[in-house]
Amino acid sequence: MANLINTQFNSETYVADLRAKVAQFTDRLHEHYQGAIAVYPSIPTGFRMRAEFRILHNDHQAYYAMTYPGSKRPYPVTTFPIGSTLINQLMPALLGYVNDSIILRDKLFAVEFLTTSSGDGLVTLIYHRRLDTAWEERALHLQHQLDVAIMGRSRKQKCVLSRDYVTETLQVGSRHLTYRQVESAFTQPNATINEKMLAWANQRCVDSTGDLLELYCGTGNFTVALAHHFQRVLATEISKTSVQTARYNLEQNNVCNVELVRMSSEDITQAIDGIRPFRRLAHIELEKYSFSTLFVDPPRAGLDAETLSLATRFERILYISCNPSSLMDNVRVLAATHRITASAAFDQFPWTPHLEVGLMLERIDSPLIA
Repeated sequence: MANLINTQFNSETYVADLRAKVAQFTDRLHEHYQGAIAVYPSIPTGFRMRAEFRILHNDHQAYYAMTYPGSKRPYPVTTFPIGSTLINQLMPALLGYVNDSIILRDKLFAVEFLTTSSGDGLVTLIYHRRLDTAWEERALHLQHQLDVAIMGRSRKQKCVLSRDYVTETLQVGSRHLTYRQVESAFTQPNATINEKMLAWANQRCVDSTGDLLELYCGTGNFTVALAHHFQRVLATEISKTSVQTARYNLEQNNVCNVELVRMSSEDITQAIDGIRPFRRLAHIELEKYSFSTLFVDPPRAGLDAETLSLATRFERILYISCNPSSLMDNVRVLAATHRITASAAFDQFPWTPHLEVGLMLERIDSPLIA
């Protein structure tokens, strides 16, 4: 995370930083694409829906701390300008209650905030001790005072007082989509940019035919938004918590044409290629799918060699990436079979060198996958 002490949070600095990031991405992409890149800026402050802080103790008082990039030495944090309004409201109030209660303060190691643009919040207190009944009673009082969900964690212990999730509502076109975001699962940190990503991806799929294969679907962030453009969707994710949450999100948004399986991208590739059977696919007849589009939002490492080989057989590939470097490594392989027809840059992480990007790739010749 950016060095919050030295950052100048003003619009002129923000615009210059974003322009530099987009220029770097444009240069990387130029060999394969010279068309327009749609750029989606963030608001400069108040955009981050989640935050994690170390808790340091001095003279029987606790305070928030973070570490410099590349350093393990923490520095105190009193404000968090990039955090959501709710995070900034909760930070001083929570610390006040913690410092007034030895039960809440004792061996408190870290605090995690998870909020939504629709005003929901969850605070996780993380300890280097086992949580007992006395802690639970005090935390319940804290939950009532702050009017957000509180939960506690320590080694091999998870204490949920009411819930371990928040509920987010995002608008994509004319639709209002509801998402459960669970404390331990990945969620997009910038809700405003997430809406723009969903809208951009949604627009790329309006003329779709056939079926969609989605890899790395997480909690269904894109699945919920894109499924209605396809006859059927097969979505995969390896995290058990994410799969459970994705199923809930699909149901809550009345999405009924998705089969969701807990499998890695490598395994689903082997299944499609008929290399070996998988019990988790026993109820699914893969041969009856007519895949036309592949959607991927992979980890920072990008797509592995087997998944890349599978991707080359799709008519269209919609690729969202949090790492332009690994994306370009993949594009160099895909360029043999596909051309880029649309590109976008989403400033998911202002005040950092990171840039979220999207590409639509279409096969140069006819598709090879049934």
